[in-house]
Amino acid sequence: LARVKRPKICFLPTASGDADHYVVRFYRAFAASRCEPSHISLFRRETGVGDPHAHLLTQDVIYVGGGSLVSLMGTWRAHGLDEALFAAWRRGVILCGGSAGSLCWFSHSVSSFHEGPPRRLEGLGFLPYSNAVHYSDEPGRRGAFLDAVGEGLPTGYGVGDGAALHFVGTELVEVVSSRPEAQARYVTADGAGGAVEDDLPVRYLGE
Repeated sequence: LARVKRPKICFLPTASGDADHYVVRFYRAFAASRCEPSHISLFRRETGVGDPHAHLLTQDVIYVGGGSLVSLMGTWRAHGLDEALFAAWRRGVILCGGSAGSLCWFSHSVSSFHEGPPRRLEGLGFLPYSNAVHYSDEPGRRGAFLDAVGEGLPTGYGVGDGAALHFVGTELVEVVSSRPEAQARYVTADGAGGAVEDDLPVRYLGE
């Protein structure tokens, strides 16, 4: 999607507390032979890039890691990265990520990171929908999301592991996957306190 030979890709491991092992995994997956990788650490004295706000605006792709959405949103807002990410999005930088790195772009989500029932949380709101990840892969996620949409959470998407929603602007273009069996569903309220699921077509990116 970046449409350049060696895209600039910046990793934001904020949701994991900038876990070292996660940063190492990023650089292994996004090797310098294929792209220009970098990361921003907000839990370290040195961010690693100088001015994080200016750095984000020069990237082709910003990839957000998984972890705690609550910690992610609070830290970004404290550092003003929410505004920098909005500016990057408006400039056409590709924004992506998994788990909390997916939930963060939506207006609302149902998420569960620590022990306890899934929680209803607000994200950045770039996409005016709700979202739930690990949808049928982790106990309680799907039921909690259906209940939330039925009770007034915005219409949204339940996404299984290995599936990804591809938006251009705020419009869903397609769903792609890294696993043949990955699924995604469009979830709407039924007007009677419940919710209705519609399966979305998924394009497998493998062989």
